Amino acid sequence: MSAVRPSDEGVPADPAVPVLEMRGVVKRFGDNVVLRRLSLEVRRHEVVVMLGASGSGKSTLLRAVNLLERVDDGQVLLSGEDITDPRVDADAVRARIGVVFQQYNLFPHLTVLDNVTLAARAVHHVARGEAEALGRELLARIGLESRAQEYPDRLSGGQQQRVAIVRALATRPELLLLDEVTSALDPVLVGEVLDLIGELKRSGSTILMATHEIGFAREVADRVVFLDHGRIIEQGPPSSVIDHPGEPRTREFLARVLR
Repeated sequence: MSAVRPSDEGVPADPAVPVLEMRGVVKRFGDNVVLRRLSLEVRRHEVVVMLGASGSGKSTLLRAVNLLERVDDGQVLLSGEDITDPRVDADAVRARIGVVFQQYNLFPHLTVLDNVTLAARAVHHVARGEAEALGRELLARIGLESRAQEYPDRLSGGQQQRVAIVRALATRPELLLLDEVTSALDPVLVGEVLDLIGELKRSGSTILMATHEIGFAREVADRVVFLDHGRIIEQGPPSSVIDHPGEPRTREFLARVLR
């Protein structure tokens, strides 16, 4: 399979400008501080994998990037633009970001092809014929073109999650956010989704993802970030963070998930 690569439209040519930059981000839910002065960069064509226990802040971080959660302090910049500025059009920002969550969230009343093309047509105002041509091309690249006119309940979980990822790619996003996209899958189906993400890395996508798939993180990540109670306490190449962690909390977490 030859995976599609998001376009470079809207992405600055200056490689010094990160696609994503978080500066001192704070997020609270009442008295619970979930993100604690967190700073992070993701550069163009980089795959950054977040590890951490449940409740460490990974999902909240991803939701803050996509403006599904407004931060209480700090800044989030997308290709150099401060998207936490209250004057920013949140829907316009979200149109530049592809997001896939743990659940597939495909519309059950729409065909696979209509699911893949909906955002391109409704948000980006791409003509139906053009959107469907791209949609069929994307489905062909993941081996599902023959299922284009079927409904999601006729697909396996792995197939549905691959369609959800392709749907996120159909708008050619600057940044792809993946939140534990294999956690709802039968272990037999996990490989299908991880293979697709590996293809996206090789095609140059910019990805920030949360996962508990340690072996996959070691193989595909350019950089691994370990979160603990809303802080990044360790980050670096997989060979460092996963194979030779320097922080006791990182070692404890890896010892639990790898046994």
